[in-house]
Amino acid sequence: MSEESKSPGLNILVVDDEPNIRKMLSFCLAGEGHSVTSVGDPGEAVEEARRRPYDLVFLDLRLGERSGMDLIVPLASDSPWMKIVVITAYASVESVVQAMRLGAEDYLPKPFDPEQVRILARRIGRLRAMEAEVAALREYAGSRGAEGSFESRDPAMLRVVETARRAAESDAIVLLCGESGTGKSLLARAIHGWSPRSAKPFMTVSCPAVPQELLESELFGHVKGSFTGALRDHPGRIAACEGGTLFLDEVADMAPPVQAKFLRFIQDKEYERLGESRARKADVRIIAATNADLEERVAQRGFREDLFYRLAVIRLTLPPLRERPDDIEPLASGFLTEFSRAYHRTFLGFTEEARAALRRRAWPGNIRELRNSIERAAILARGPQIDIRDLGGDFPSGPGSPAVGDRVPLSEIERLHIRRVLASAGSLREAASVLGIDPATLWRKRKLYGI
Repeated sequence: MSEESKSPGLNILVVDDEPNIRKMLSFCLAGEGHSVTSVGDPGEAVEEARRRPYDLVFLDLRLGERSGMDLIVPLASDSPWMKIVVITAYASVESVVQAMRLGAEDYLPKPFDPEQVRILARRIGRLRAMEAEVAALREYAGSRGAEGSFESRDPAMLRVVETARRAAESDAIVLLCGESGTGKSLLARAIHGWSPRSAKPFMTVSCPAVPQELLESELFGHVKGSFTGALRDHPGRIAACEGGTLFLDEVADMAPPVQAKFLRFIQDKEYERLGESRARKADVRIIAATNADLEERVAQRGFREDLFYRLAVIRLTLPPLRERPDDIEPLASGFLTEFSRAYHRTFLGFTEEARAALRRRAWPGNIRELRNSIERAAILARGPQIDIRDLGGDFPSGPGSPAVGDRVPLSEIERLHIRRVLASAGSLREAASVLGIDPATLWRKRKLYGI
């Protein structure tokens, strides 16, 4: 990336006692797409930095009778990811050296022009983007790694994980069953990570996410000109993960013609690209997942029976979160730690009322819903502990959620049912289909119930 290209927008604090300097820096940086706050007093600067996270601070080393040098350590200690650029006169080289030792990232000599400011902000922006990416990868490895992701107190879940570990050592096809949000995709990655193929590619194909007329090309590839829009050769996912693992998510949505071709690949390890008659071979391990009842689909002739038995060599069913009540609090605590780091917040856990609400909830969206709820709470929490108010309006403080037959208005049952279906569905269209209404009606009901 060239010096002239723009960096991602940063939160920038300008600390300078000269109004003209503050105005010039703010105008210049805002024009680059950054969010800029400017202050002229050291006390205001510290208070502002504690109020919200900043990526970059432009700090004048001479703030009237005060020294900006005294602010470097407090600012850096409150926000260790923050980059501090000191503003100094040409004659203050010794001050620059001292500022760098105290933690400043760079310096801006006076007099300076707008282009110098832009270039410096772009460089800091790229640095912050790289740091964020590294932090995200570390967070993923730490909180989502194969060893730590499936810690459980539930016997059924422990049996699933133990069987998955044993299956990982072989090349047997694994079929993962369970409701949406139970962790099937995560377990598929873990099986790949535990397997001898872990150093090779792991690729996911979401069968409902790819239009059925393109799914065959996505899996097997195509040659240029094989259909309208095929402007170049495409190797396909099977070829791309040679030696590794191909994960078919929601395999029940695979169209019958593709099912037949995929069955041939499983049996013979051979396939053909669209528009090509030459058979190709590939060494790929298959893991599939579904939240549908495949045996029922087979009975209804919506899924090939021979393909079902090929996929179900080892079938694992992940229990829903409502059947793992002892896992709810540990999972919630783990997610809270993850989001505390991500959003630079410090929490002292959950209040007793919040813990009770977490235990009472049925979690129709399972672990995915729990994770989303904790992320929301970590963003919106107003105190040092996560309270029931931070969890959202769908966490009643009473003895439990209303159930069919309770002496409550019908609208309460409908509101709760719509919330739960929305939490477990992958899209609004899917939720409307489950509810048996059209998307426009669902939109009106969401507005009516404040969902």
